[in-house]
Amino acid sequence: MLVEFTVNHKAHSATKVSLFMANYGRELRMRVDIRKNEKMEKMMEFVEKIKKIQEKAEVVLRKV
Repeated sequence: MLVEFTVNHKAHSATKVSLFMANYGRELRMRVDIRKNEKMEKMMEFVEKIKKIQEKAEVVLRKV
């Protein structure tokens, strides 16, 4: 889907407009909420895990 969006959204060098604009007379809009993407969720889980590790390390280092 992302490849199709990119191809349809990119302006062609000859026409200077996107394929979608040439066909429909308006710019293409993406209706998918990328924040719900599974990869984004996994990344956020990873970020939270790293934050917890850093917080624990900070507590230990302050005791030393």
